[in-house]
Amino acid sequence: MQATATKLTVDGLSKTYRGAGGGGNVTALRDVSIEIGEGEFVSIVGPSGCGKSTLFNIIAGLVAPSSGRVLLDGDQPDDLLGRVGYMPQRDMLMPWRTVLDNTTLGLELNGVRKKKAHQQALAEFERFGLAGFEKQWPAKLSGGMKQRAALLRTFLAGRELMLLDEPFGALDALTRAEMQQWLLDVWQEDRKTILFVTHDVEEAVYLSDRVYVMSGRPGGISLDVEVDLPRPRRAEVTMDPAFLDLKQKLLKPLEAAVADPGRIGDGPAAPGSNR
Repeated sequence: MQATATKLTVDGLSKTYRGAGGGGNVTALRDVSIEIGEGEFVSIVGPSGCGKSTLFNIIAGLVAPSSGRVLLDGDQPDDLLGRVGYMPQRDMLMPWRTVLDNTTLGLELNGVRKKKAHQQALAEFERFGLAGFEKQWPAKLSGGMKQRAALLRTFLAGRELMLLDEPFGALDALTRAEMQQWLLDVWQEDRKTILFVTHDVEEAVYLSDRVYVMSGRPGGISLDVEVDLPRPRRAEVTMDPAFLDLKQKLLKPLEAAVADPGRIGDGPAAPGSNR
């Protein structure tokens, strides 16, 4: 893969929470290090409770790490909050706002006048599959349409790095496959840098340039694998022997983490180590 400038560096990140009521401390993350190049699509997979959401919250500036640092474009910002686009697991659409008004919320919070925000959003409605739904209420939308609206809201925020936390986890299999392909097509056009969390190894391989595997708690990086499959991708690639080999390679440390939740492997994998 051609070398690109580094957009995000997570260096030795750890997070420990104090136990409630005098209980013991809980270490959610231990010495997590990852790198993401400009315009890359990178996924993180790991067992439930391994700290994936904690990692996202730290990168987004919502939670402070106990140690380590987060760099954007090689610099350590004084405040990460608002520097990246973040879509949590739930769509978080406001039921009292129309679909159009939901998609422009981030723009309005950033000081864009409502009329201009609407113009920017409407220019993307057809590409995001939302044309004709501008005045609908979120309650009238299917799960897939809600995710499209939430993704457009994140996209319109204008951040060069987008964090997507299991955006398709609650969708049925057919809708999920459709949304995966649609997201790839949108990403192929814009090449924003995406960090994507999923429990689905096949989804991670299909979407990504690189996949990091996290161990059980305390969460650490146990494997860093480059996905050297041609783009653009279509569903047929999931039957390719190279795809199946990558899938099996990623499943092994996940199975080990489930069998032994405290296992981190032989120590954190260095970015690009492919081990």
